[in-house]
Amino acid sequence: MKQIFLFIILGIFLSSNAQANKSKRTWDYPFLDYKEWEVKGSENHYKFQSNLREDKDVLKEFKNNKNTGIISYLLFEDDKIVIDVSDIPKKVSSGDTIIDGLLPSHSMGKSLVSYVTGHAICEGYIDNVNVKLDDWPLIKSTLYDNSVLLDLLNMKGGDQKWVGERMKNGSDNRIKGPKKENVNVIGLMKVMNVYLRGSEKSKLIYNYSALTTNVIMNYVKHKTGADWDKLLHKVFNEHIGVKNSVYFSKSRKYLKYDDFVSARYSFYADRYDYLRIAKTMMDDWHNDTCAGKYLKTIYENRVQKKDNTKKSTDVGLYTKSYGGQIHFDIFGIDKTRKILGLSGFAGQQILIDLDNKRIIVVSSLYRNYNWKKIVYKKIKN
Repeated sequence: MKQIFLFIILGIFLSSNAQANKSKRTWDYPFLDYKEWEVKGSENHYKFQSNLREDKDVLKEFKNNKNTGIISYLLFEDDKIVIDVSDIPKKVSSGDTIIDGLLPSHSMGKSLVSYVTGHAICEGYIDNVNVKLDDWPLIKSTLYDNSVLLDLLNMKGGDQKWVGERMKNGSDNRIKGPKKENVNVIGLMKVMNVYLRGSEKSKLIYNYSALTTNVIMNYVKHKTGADWDKLLHKVFNEHIGVKNSVYFSKSRKYLKYDDFVSARYSFYADRYDYLRIAKTMMDDWHNDTCAGKYLKTIYENRVQKKDNTKKSTDVGLYTKSYGGQIHFDIFGIDKTRKILGLSGFAGQQILIDLDNKRIIVVSSLYRNYNWKKIVYKKIKN
């Protein structure tokens, strides 16, 4: 009876929202169903100052958020939070509970994997972005063997015949095969042994893919070995100084490979800790820290995207180039402007305007809010 009741409730929700095409769940990887790596918050976390103002455009989106889907909006400029609005439900349509305000990154987590990779280079676990992945048994005799790290960071894995948006009838997380399994769930060992062993690399072109990111993340985990948790602690607790615990997820079916547990880029944090992460990335850039130099390196080596996604609903769709798992060069904005774009499924957005030291962080249940008005125009002006 309980299952029937849940199906009825879910059906009512999907039916009521079908017209606006908002039926996709945000919490499609329920937090409680997975194991995670936890990084605890720091007692020395950054304490924000505020100088709040009301913004009629943002308030309009929240007033109608059953249709727009927006649940959190932060605008940071002049070293203060100036717009701070939230309406975070305790549960979402699937019945998943939101734990202590934790919000999913979805593909924004790809950019955070890149940031962790930069720190792994800074700490000496990896020599530089130009290393070849030729020392990892798990990917031997697969298309990823001997790949250059920078190519993978730029989504040029040569994997478009198997996974990604360039694959015929493909998506970023489904691998070619009769079951079209989700690479975020089945774990990297199964991907390599069942699907890709004996595969060959194709032409190195931009192909947005969840698997490419997971290869990067697990390569960093492989190189750090027993220090993986130590590296995550150094990045998020010591360097960023998050206030509350943040989490990276493991694969649900994370089959072990010589005690290797498969990681994936899904990340969870509360709304202010996402802002702390963004502010630290901005500070790294301006202070020319080692992590800042890494960000500048991936910016200088960014690649052009396939120009068929010019949709003004998301920074991932409305940008010309991509580098180091970050979106760059927003349409309609001076090409000299340096803006980091982090984008995730269902409208998760972080934009870091490096020139004007302005940051926007948005969380949403579905991408139906007026992105052009409350994100793009706020950054462009």
